Amino acid sequence: MTNPDLLVKLQNTIQNVPDFPQPGIQFKDITPIFLNPKLYEEVIKDLADFSRGKIDAVCGIESRGYLFGIAIAVVLEVPFILIRKKGKLPPPFIGEKYDLEYGTAEIEMRTGQLNTGARVLIHDDLLATGGTTEAAARLVQKQGGIVAQFSFLIGLKDLGGEKRLEQFGAPVHKILEY
Repeated sequence: MTNPDLLVKLQNTIQNVPDFPQPGIQFKDITPIFLNPKLYEEVIKDLADFSRGKIDAVCGIESRGYLFGIAIAVVLEVPFILIRKKGKLPPPFIGEKYDLEYGTAEIEMRTGQLNTGARVLIHDDLLATGGTTEAAARLVQKQGGIVAQFSFLIGLKDLGGEKRLEQFGAPVHKILEY
């Protein structure tokens, strides 16, 4: 469980930007966290504590999933594996398409970087509808990995992302929920 003091600090730090990137969206700006190294360290500790002893690798989703995912992997002394947008990784790689509100997108992961049977934490900064995270989980499964956990700095509870991830049977950790 997240320390209540950390919750208050984050609520006072993360900025709400109305109507960005489009009208009706309430963008959660996490960049002020990076101005406070102690706060960043507390966030990493919380996220790492959730996974300690339960994972063999961290997969971070481009690009903001890298901001915390790499540090989690370093603290836990496990490999960090990039999940990137289509066309950004050199071969060999595999891809997974997923639906967007209007159209589709694709993410990719290099092959040969994840050991068969590895327990994987999939990390991103924000859980909204869960489409990208679901695609990332499918990539892990295609490589023979086990989706062991999901973690996020923020979860948007009314968008159904956590429900979408239930199919993987892995616990979901969100520090903040809006």
